[in-house]
Amino acid sequence: IIKITGYGPWTLTLGSDREHEIQMLQASLYLQIQKLFSEKNGLVFSNRSDEFFAITNGITLEDHIEIQKKLETSFDLKLSMSIGYGDSPFDANLSAYDGKKSEIKLNEEHNIFGFIDGKVESKVTIMHLDVDNLTSRGKTESPYEISSLIFKLYAKMSEFFLSKKALSFFMGGDNFMVVYANSNYLEDAEEFIKKIKNKFGIELNCGIGTGKTARDAVKLATKSLDTIRDIRDAGKDKPEIYEIA
Repeated sequence: IIKITGYGPWTLTLGSDREHEIQMLQASLYLQIQKLFSEKNGLVFSNRSDEFFAITNGITLEDHIEIQKKLETSFDLKLSMSIGYGDSPFDANLSAYDGKKSEIKLNEEHNIFGFIDGKVESKVTIMHLDVDNLTSRGKTESPYEISSLIFKLYAKMSEFFLSKKALSFFMGGDNFMVVYANSNYLEDAEEFIKKIKNKFGIELNCGIGTGKTARDAVKLATKSLDTIRDIRDAGKDKPEIYEIA
């Protein structure tokens, strides 16, 4: 978890005409963090814009330190980094949170806290979901109404998958990703898709991928989602869920 430290007091130093500067900073920070972690086969998700979650399977502590050094030279703001691991993404989140809260320092000079997994290899499963044929709704609903629907969907998704100890993230447009680590992901995906269809009358597509790194998993998940679209566009009965392992 990468977080801006002392963010509130710093924003006040910008005066009242500051919001545009804050938004540009947050966008620039996300761009740089995503670039640095993706180069090492990780993937970054924005969390409330002043905080970021990076899925860093296979990335060493030395790699994290190298990334933190580069971020420190790119921005005037101070950033903290807390690392955690667990049997589920939510447990890893708790581990990172506890490391920061308890000030368990992995590298004092560069403000890195938390715990390192001693395993040589681990895997991560990621779902890539989108709304099937959302374009057709644009014929009867305005863009803002569609956005409202998407955020309602995201709220339901976050609540449902959090109960499974998985973490959900909105990726923009009508795309979402869920980071998973238990063996029931297919059954859980089926249950959630059914709930959303009954609740909102919309259909979801879900591509699933599992890999040793976040980028490996996302590549397979997106390829799975693309396969669903190809089957649909070919006029065949499309599956709601597709997995490439």
